[in-house]
Amino acid sequence: MIGILDYGMGNISSVNNSLDYLGFETKIIQSLDDMNSGISHLIVPGVGSYSKAMDNLRTKKLDTLIYKFVKTGKPYLGICLGMQLLSSIGYEDGKTKGLDLIKGEVVPFDISLHIPHVGWNNIDCKKIHQVFGNHSDHLDFYFVQSYYFKASSSQDVLTTTNYEIDFCSSIVKNNVLGVQFHPEKSQEPGLNFLEKFCTWDGKC
Repeated sequence: MIGILDYGMGNISSVNNSLDYLGFETKIIQSLDDMNSGISHLIVPGVGSYSKAMDNLRTKKLDTLIYKFVKTGKPYLGICLGMQLLSSIGYEDGKTKGLDLIKGEVVPFDISLHIPHVGWNNIDCKKIHQVFGNHSDHLDFYFVQSYYFKASSSQDVLTTTNYEIDFCSSIVKNNVLGVQFHPEKSQEPGLNFLEKFCTWDGKC
């Protein structure tokens, strides 16, 4: 069963509908009481402010839920803001401590191109991973973002994407995965990605 964390900041219904279309059983998680041993994977979507999202997680004690789940070694996926929250620090609406599951900081784009970065863009894989399959370079996904994850270690960067600069568009460390794009809005490539994530065993 795939758990989808609802902390008041995500595209819960879109992600749930995509997984339902793929034939996966899902459960919306809103508290520690909703978790059970049948949850094999956890997805944390997100749209909005980094600062507000972390406040919501801490107020609802969902950060504790996340840490407990990650320690099990089961696969974890953060989408868009959900990926950014994996970082150590974010600077949207003030400097805020993140989950610190993957070292790095979330910073605003400082480029001449239009911000936010909205629309289809492709990824460049830095290493092979099951969730992207064997033909992953230059797959197109749908992005909406004004900030990006600046990883402390290049070893954690799974893919990059170019928007005047090369930025980290997905990141992975052990069983923890984050993607800046929205797979639930990315049509066939997004559905393929979600299917691969939901059959991933959490090992690199």
